[in-house]
Amino acid sequence: MLRRDFLRLAGLATGSALVAPPLLAQAAPRVRLGIDVLEAGGFQLLRGVRCGLLTHSAGLSGDGRRTIDVMAAAPGVRLAKLFGPEHGIDGKAAADVKVGDMRDARTRLPAYSLYGATRRPTAAMLEGIDTMVVDLQDVGSRSYTYVSCMRYVIEECFKAPRPIRVVVLDRPNPLGGLKVDGPGLDRAWRSYVGAYQTPYVHGLTIGELARWAVATPGVLDLTERERSRGILQVVPMSGWRRAMTWVDTGLRWTPTSPRIPSVQAAIGYAMTGLGCQLGDFRHGHGLEHPFRFVSYPRRRGEELAAAFNGRVPGLRLDPRVMPDGTSGAYTTVTDWNACRPCVLSAHLLRQACAWGGNPFASAGKADRELFIKHWGREADFESFRRLGARAPVEQWARDWEQEAAAFRAATAASRIPAYA
Repeated sequence: MLRRDFLRLAGLATGSALVAPPLLAQAAPRVRLGIDVLEAGGFQLLRGVRCGLLTHSAGLSGDGRRTIDVMAAAPGVRLAKLFGPEHGIDGKAAADVKVGDMRDARTRLPAYSLYGATRRPTAAMLEGIDTMVVDLQDVGSRSYTYVSCMRYVIEECFKAPRPIRVVVLDRPNPLGGLKVDGPGLDRAWRSYVGAYQTPYVHGLTIGELARWAVATPGVLDLTERERSRGILQVVPMSGWRRAMTWVDTGLRWTPTSPRIPSVQAAIGYAMTGLGCQLGDFRHGHGLEHPFRFVSYPRRRGEELAAAFNGRVPGLRLDPRVMPDGTSGAYTTVTDWNACRPCVLSAHLLRQACAWGGNPFASAGKADRELFIKHWGREADFESFRRLGARAPVEQWARDWEQEAAAFRAATAASRIPAYA
């Protein structure tokens, strides 16, 4: 695909001219993934070791081979068991659908589901494993559950009577390593869609997130002894830099789940995922433009554009009508450096209060809890409930900037120096 075509599909357009934000304007250097670096080093880290592998359909090498197959064929590596997160090891199951254990068709290895009867590997599943390898492609937003699965795996491996070493093969954050935005998470509301107390968009690679979680007391549910006796190793990427978004890497995107078929959807997930938790706004339309096309019942796209344009720097809503007549607006990123993705979600929720009555005031217990688990802040739910369309969204956005700076400082020691 030509770069011009990619930018058009990604919605990075201004008027009739297609432009790349400064963050995307550089020539795309080739990035070698953690699995590629491991292979180039002759798998020295895993030789003679009996391994488990937590991975999924996007767990591919830079040239498109499954990490499962790369490790199964690696000299001196004994790949014994596979583990799969939400959506299954093949990535086909829908969101929030339980997945059963299976056997990998190609290697015939057992593949245990960590989104079925259990979300934590059991002692029986871990039996005989010396090292657990993690190769998952994250999307950079807190509520995406692969990092939650990684957390539970780290905890159980560190708690084992004979601690099991965890090796994370690092992968790019598709939103880049500079973007930190959105509400934090109240500790009391940690869950599978909020396993870490980070801003909603955290700016870390999955390997850096693991390093920070293990190094920082209280992030993981481990005693100090369990945390100190466990071993975490991260295999960094080669060639990745914090200023890169996915298009800069030269890598092909593989769907990470059915509703994230493209990097455009991963960007949209950060922008609209929270904003459609309550109220009548919808993100996407059928299978088209997941998380990028925004609509509201009985409102035309032009009305959406008038309501939101100018409110979020670096972002524009362009009116569109779908083939079935649904009117809405496409979220076009005009400057990713300036864009505050989570601010759009806050405005969507406040506008839902203005256009459709206050959904927070009428929310039942289940809806309230689900919203807070995703959004992260109980106080913000209560502000929406009391104030509706007068909720202090602009003040929250200013607060998030300060919280982002504090989070960057708190995670500085866990960020991989080569990515600077």
